[in-house]
Amino acid sequence: MAHPLLDAVRPMADAIGAVVVGRDDLVSGDIELCWQGELVGGVRLSEGARDIDWYLAGVERELGAPLADLSREGKQRAVKLLNERGAFQLRRSVEQVAEVLAVSRFTVYNYLNRPEAQE
Repeated sequence: MAHPLLDAVRPMADAIGAVVVGRDDLVSGDIELCWQGELVGGVRLSEGARDIDWYLAGVERELGAPLADLSREGKQRAVKLLNERGAFQLRRSVEQVAEVLAVSRFTVYNYLNRPEAQE
């Protein structure tokens, strides 16, 4: 039996092309849904067309803080996650990421070229 919260958000998820998943089916990047402090499931957004804001919001959600407020290591982690998810395939994404992180384009390129970022 599905949790009532999952049943309640299912119409919204269907409307935006997302999928409601149970607690045991959650993967990284899913939006977790909690009820009275208990993780009951989540919402998995579609794999359709995405813009840079979609990627940025997901990484910000995962890291738990505004991207501009992250430490240097946090910003490096954010760039690594964005790269793994394909955000830098979008036109002008480096410039946009640099602006959101409050760093230069050069810094973003440096983070991308770090050996750890390529692992």
